[in-house]
Amino acid sequence: MTDLTRSDLMSLETYSDERGAFRAEVMAHKKTRHVGIGPNTTLYFEDLKTVQYQIQEMLRIEKIFTADGIQEELDTYNPMIPSGRNWKATFMIEYEDVDERQKMLAKLIGIERATWVQVGDLGKVTPIANEDLERETTEKTSSVHFLRFELTDEMAEAAKSGAPIAMGISHENYDHNVVPVPENIRISLVNDLA
Repeated sequence: MTDLTRSDLMSLETYSDERGAFRAEVMAHKKTRHVGIGPNTTLYFEDLKTVQYQIQEMLRIEKIFTADGIQEELDTYNPMIPSGRNWKATFMIEYEDVDERQKMLAKLIGIERATWVQVGDLGKVTPIANEDLERETTEKTSSVHFLRFELTDEMAEAAKSGAPIAMGISHENYDHNVVPVPENIRISLVNDLA
């Protein structure tokens, strides 16, 4: 995959005109890009389209139209695009009740490193987490993490050849898995691989 450039983006005026249709397209696309693991966590897998949408929305919300401002957004979000041998995801810990959320974030320290993906019967891959900044303390973890799952060539080829993909979390206070992920999600994730 390649990074997005200014030429890939719509101007603020064009985006204003096209936003409704583009947003509907992206929302439909995102339905094949997320996996709930247990009742309270979700992996939202990023790709070129989801990142372009995030950038377009930031430019719109912040009314950014200068070359430097646009480049800053590109530099911020381009690292979220998979490189062809990995999957990149925003990992969300989701508890509706604020008190329960605070209690669980204290119990789930390290959950992002206990998250895994697996292609076929090949080994489980745990992520490289939060490369941008530290997101946990000794008291609690964050409700949002950014994960990169690096695959071997063998794993990528197996996935492209139809091997099932499983995902899960093996944490002492949260142990759930999805074996296998639905086929439409498997196909979408395979499209991230070179």
